[in-house]
Amino acid sequence: MATSTIKEFLVTYLMPEKCYYELFLNFHFHVPCLKFVLNKTAGFWIILDTFLAQLPQLIKMLWGGSAEGLSLSAFFLQLYAFSCPVVYAMANNFPLFAWADRLFMLAQTVAIVFLILHYRGDTVRGVLLLFALCGVMLLLRSYAAAAVISVIQASSLAAFIASKVLQATTNYHNGHTGQLSTLSVLLSFAGCLGVAFVSLQENGNSPVSLSHILSACLSCVLLAQILCYKAGAVSTTKKTV
Repeated sequence: MATSTIKEFLVTYLMPEKCYYELFLNFHFHVPCLKFVLNKTAGFWIILDTFLAQLPQLIKMLWGGSAEGLSLSAFFLQLYAFSCPVVYAMANNFPLFAWADRLFMLAQTVAIVFLILHYRGDTVRGVLLLFALCGVMLLLRSYAAAAVISVIQASSLAAFIASKVLQATTNYHNGHTGQLSTLSVLLSFAGCLGVAFVSLQENGNSPVSLSHILSACLSCVLLAQILCYKAGAVSTTKKTV
């Protein structure tokens, strides 16, 4: 019964029935089947990253009532990075369903930046930021040249990578990760791995693929910082007790 349930799940969501028999019954590591499964898995990781990566960070900040340890500059860069595909989609009149996921991620990042400013006692600046962001995006959509929009879109990945460098640097200088969400970083790491894998399949060792790999490595660094600093804090607490 359990085997039947597992088979149904795998065949429905991850692989054709032929691949199930090859991998799990014949124990034959069929390369096309393995690639198919890895592509499917990468797709799931990318979807989870797109829709959920920022949500745990937002919840943790609201729950703790603090933005301690979070780099405002890093999240400003993330705000820019997530704004770029939305502006690009609006400027090219793409249907909403094609970029709704990016809009959802942008909304979460806007909320995070606002909360960082709010918890630092700068709520007015946070509100002004919301209006300014909406205004700039609408102006770019309406009046920016196609070449400018393309350059903005192309720069989003660099901004996203830079944001991770800034957050990792902040963690190092603080000696802790503060309110940085472990789950958010883990989802981002999985999503970046998924994008890097798909990019390698499609583009080979191109600069874009290498950039995605670098982004995944930086997410891994952030995750390692969280685990190391937490382990250090637990060790210090035990010695104190």
